[in-house]
Amino acid sequence: MGVSEHGRTHRLDLSDPTLREWECTVLHSSPDEGIVLDRSAFYPGGGGQPPDHGTLLWQGTQTRIVGTRKGDDLYLLPAEGDPLPPAGTAVTGAVEDARRTMLMRTHSGLHVLCGVVFRDFGALVTGGNMEPGEARMDFNLPEVPPDFKVKLEELVNTEVTADRAVAVKVLPRAEALVLPDIIRTQSNLIPADEQEIRIVDIVGLDVQADGGTHVASTRQIGRVQVVKVESKGKANRRVRVRIAD
Repeated sequence: MGVSEHGRTHRLDLSDPTLREWECTVLHSSPDEGIVLDRSAFYPGGGGQPPDHGTLLWQGTQTRIVGTRKGDDLYLLPAEGDPLPPAGTAVTGAVEDARRTMLMRTHSGLHVLCGVVFRDFGALVTGGNMEPGEARMDFNLPEVPPDFKVKLEELVNTEVTADRAVAVKVLPRAEALVLPDIIRTQSNLIPADEQEIRIVDIVGLDVQADGGTHVASTRQIGRVQVVKVESKGKANRRVRVRIAD
């Protein structure tokens, strides 16, 4: 399965994360499995980023999309009780803008956080999760320096206001894996059979393999607030952040 395809669905979200509305055709529709489109800009979830919400508009009818399920195909999950467009129906897909935009800001903010912690403290990521506007990231950081929380927030927001470009490219596996430090997690999460690897580069700060959606530059993130730093074991530290305007 390539970076731009999932089963029969061409993924528009990875080539243009600003796309919010598009025309497509239903390939499969089932109350049990969900809806498969030939083209979709719905981010299906993964890497800690939740799936998009939105709607399908068809023949004067609206179907709300509230989640996804990954399998051989990419299945969109309709809201309970909403009608399903039959296979072959031409539909207009629409991603909920506020949720997606905040998730993009949050995800890019986590990459800045990850880049700063790796650069300045030498720590790898051990876990993480995000919701729109708030997130956590765990680091293998046995020793926490004095004033770590305050200093970290200052360092992260210095990088945000530097307005660094966020560039995305897809490389063949062999070419990608020779790049230094593109795996910022303690465990390598790239599937062994993946022949193309998507790289997200916060230019001058952080380069890593990633499959999510991002803003175009760090200034678009807004202010990153470090809400709390918690100890989650002998060497594990959890950093909770919030994204503010």
